[in-house]
Amino acid sequence: MYAEKQAEEAIVSNFNGTDRDGEEVEKLGEEDQSIFSVKSLLWHGGSVWDAWFSCASNQVAQVLLTLPYSFSQLGMVSGIVFQVFYGLVGSWTAYLISVLYIEYRSRKEKEGVNFKNHVIQWFEVLDGLLGPYWKAAGLAFNCTFLLFGSVIQLIACASNIYYISDHLDKRTWTYIFGACCATTVFIPSFHNYRIWSFLGLGMTTYTAWYLTIAAVIHGQVENVQHTAPAKIVLYFTGATNILYTFGGHAVTVEIMHAMWKPQKFKYIYLIATLYVFTLTIPSASAVYWAFGDQLLNHSNAFSLLPKDRWRDAAVILMLIHQFITFGFACTPLYFVWEKVIGMHDTKSICLRALVRLPVVIPIWFLAIIFPFFGPINSAVGALLVSFTVYIIPALAHMLTYRTTSARQNAAEKPPSFMPSWTIMYVINIFIVGWVLVVGFGFGGWASMSNFIKQVDTFGLFAKCYQCKPPAGQPPHPAPQATVHN
Repeated sequence: MYAEKQAEEAIVSNFNGTDRDGEEVEKLGEEDQSIFSVKSLLWHGGSVWDAWFSCASNQVAQVLLTLPYSFSQLGMVSGIVFQVFYGLVGSWTAYLISVLYIEYRSRKEKEGVNFKNHVIQWFEVLDGLLGPYWKAAGLAFNCTFLLFGSVIQLIACASNIYYISDHLDKRTWTYIFGACCATTVFIPSFHNYRIWSFLGLGMTTYTAWYLTIAAVIHGQVENVQHTAPAKIVLYFTGATNILYTFGGHAVTVEIMHAMWKPQKFKYIYLIATLYVFTLTIPSASAVYWAFGDQLLNHSNAFSLLPKDRWRDAAVILMLIHQFITFGFACTPLYFVWEKVIGMHDTKSICLRALVRLPVVIPIWFLAIIFPFFGPINSAVGALLVSFTVYIIPALAHMLTYRTTSARQNAAEKPPSFMPSWTIMYVINIFIVGWVLVVGFGFGGWASMSNFIKQVDTFGLFAKCYQCKPPAGQPPHPAPQATVHN
C-alpha cells in the first residue's frame, strides 16, 4: 500500500504546483493502480474517469423511475425542456462549486495548511471563503439534503423489490434494506467507489434502455390520454422533481477531493449530464407516450410494465445501484459526524465503521415514517436542493469575487467561452432569481401541498404505501394532485 499512500500524499503537497507536477502525481497514482494489485485497480480511484463515473452514476438513480410520472404532470414538451434547462443550470453551478473549491484550497495551502487525512467538504469551503454564517447555512442545507437523499434511496429499494416479491410489505422491506445499506459504513471515502461507480452507471444505462424498449414494444394502452399540463399544482410538482434530478452535485467537493488532480474537474459534470440526457429523455418520453395519464397514479415506472425476466433484471440492478447511491449520499454525512466527534483522522476502518453507525439510524427511521416514493423527491427538491445545489453556490461565487483584487488574484479565471466576469454575474443572478421563485416558491407550494395530501390519505408509518389491497377491500381513494406508487 506504500505507493498508493505516496500518491495520496503527493496530491496534497503538490496541489498548488505546476501542471507537470499534477501530471506526475496522476501518473504515479495510475502506475500504482496498474502495477500494485488488482485490489488497487478496483478499489482506489482518483482519475478524471473515476470522477466522471461518480458524477454520472450519482446523478441518475431511482429518479429515473419517477421521470415518466413527471412527464405526465408536465407534458412531453415541458418535460424535455425542463430536463435540458435544469441539466445545464446544474452543470453551471457544479462548475462554480469546483472553482470555489480550488480557490479555497489554494488559499489555505499558501497559508501552510496540510489536508493530509482530512477530506475537504462544501461547508468548509464556504467557511474559508465567506465566514461562519455561510458555513452554518451550507452545513444545514447540505446535511439535510443528503439525509433525505439517503432516505429516498431506502424508500426506493422497498418500492422496487415489491414488484418482484410482494410476500412482504414495503415497510418490512425497508427494515431489511436499511440493514443492508448500513454496510456502507465500511467504505472509507470516495477514493474507494471506483468499481461501484462503474457498475452503477452500467446498471442505470440498462434500466433506462429497458424502460425505453419495453414501452415501445408494449405500445400505447387503449384509449391512452396525454392531458398534461392540466393542473398548476401538478405542473410545478413535476418541474421540481426534474430540478431534483439534476441536483446530484451535493457531493461535488468530496468527489473533487478524491481526484489526483482536482483542477481537471471543471467540465466533468457537464459531460456526465450530456450522457445522462441519453438515458432520461428517451426513457421518460417512451413510457409517457405508452401510458399517458395512467402515470399520474403510478410514480414508479416499473409498476406499469409487464412482469418478465427483463423487468426483474432491471429491478435487481436498480436495487444494487440504490445501495451504491445510498453510500454516495451518506459518506459526506459520515465525514461530518467523524469531525464532530473527533474521529476523522482515525485510520482503523472497523473503528470508523462503528462510530458511523449512528448516522444510519435516523435515515432508517425517516424512511419508515415517510414512505411516499415520488412526492418526497419533489419536496426535497424544492426545499433543499434549490438552495444547496443552485442558490448558495451562485451567491457564494458572486460574493467571493465581488472585489477587483479577488478577481485579479482568482485561482481560476472565467472559462474561455465567457467574455467577462460581468456575464458570469448575470448568469448567477438569473439562476438565483429563477430557482428562488420557480423552484423554491412555486415548487415548494406545489410539492408540499402534494406531500401533505399523501400524509392525509395514507398516514405516517404506512405499512405498504399504495400496495394492492387484500381481496374484497377497496383501495385508498386517490387524492387530488397526488402521486402514487
